[in-house]
Amino acid sequence: MRVTTPAEAPQPASMPLAGHLAELRNRLIWSIAAVAVGAMIGFYFGSQLIEWLRSLLPPDVALQQIELGDGFSINLQIALVVGVILAMPVLLWHVWRFIAPGLTPAERRAVLPWIPAALVFFAIGVGIAFVILPFAAQFLLSFVPPGVERNINIRSYFDFITSLFLAFGILMEFPILLVGLSRVNIVTSERLRRSRRVVILVIAVFAAVATPGGDLVSPTVLGVTLYALFEGTLLFIRRTGR
Repeated sequence: MRVTTPAEAPQPASMPLAGHLAELRNRLIWSIAAVAVGAMIGFYFGSQLIEWLRSLLPPDVALQQIELGDGFSINLQIALVVGVILAMPVLLWHVWRFIAPGLTPAERRAVLPWIPAALVFFAIGVGIAFVILPFAAQFLLSFVPPGVERNINIRSYFDFITSLFLAFGILMEFPILLVGLSRVNIVTSERLRRSRRVVILVIAVFAAVATPGGDLVSPTVLGVTLYALFEGTLLFIRRTGR
C-alpha cells in the first residue's frame, strides 16, 4: 500500500473567507507565541549578548547611555531579535501550512523541500551580517575627526546591529522565493534572464535601503551576495527545465 505523504494529503478545494481569516489568526497566534518564547530566552541572556556584541567594537570606542530607559529598551530589542531568529523554524512551518492548501499536490511536493532551505538561508544571512559587522563599524568610525572622542550612543549601536542582522537574514530568503515561484510556474529562467537589469537595480536599491548606518560595506556585501544568489538561482531553475 502506498503511504500518502503530508504534501500529497487531500486538501479542501475551497474555504470560506471566514475560514481563511480564522486559519490566519491561529497561525499568527502560534507564531507570536514562538517568538515570545524565543524572546524570553534572549532576554535571559541579554547581558551576555550585549557584552559579546560590545566586544566587536575597537577597544578605544566607548558606548554611552544617553536616555534613562535605553538600557531596558536595548534588552527588549535584543530579546525580540533573538526571539525571531530562534522562532524562524516555527514561523516558516506556519507559513507553509497556511499556503499549502492553495497548491496542487504536485506543487506541494515541489515546494516542501525548500522550506528547510529557507531556514538555512536565513541563518547564512545572519552569519554574514555578523562577519561584516566589525568592518562596517570600523569604516564608519574611520571618519571620526582627529581629536574627537570615539563614543557611541548605545541605542544607535544596537539599532544598527539588530537592523543589520534582520535585513541580511530576511533578504537572503529571496532565492527560495524565486525557486518556489518557478515551481508553481509563475516565473521561468528565461523571464528572469530577460529581467536581469531590473533585478540588479532592485537589488541595489534594496541593499542600500535595508542596511542601516550609511556605510558602504554593508550594502556592498549584501548587494553582491544577493546578486550571486540570483545568478545561482537562475542557473538552478534553468537546469531543472523551468
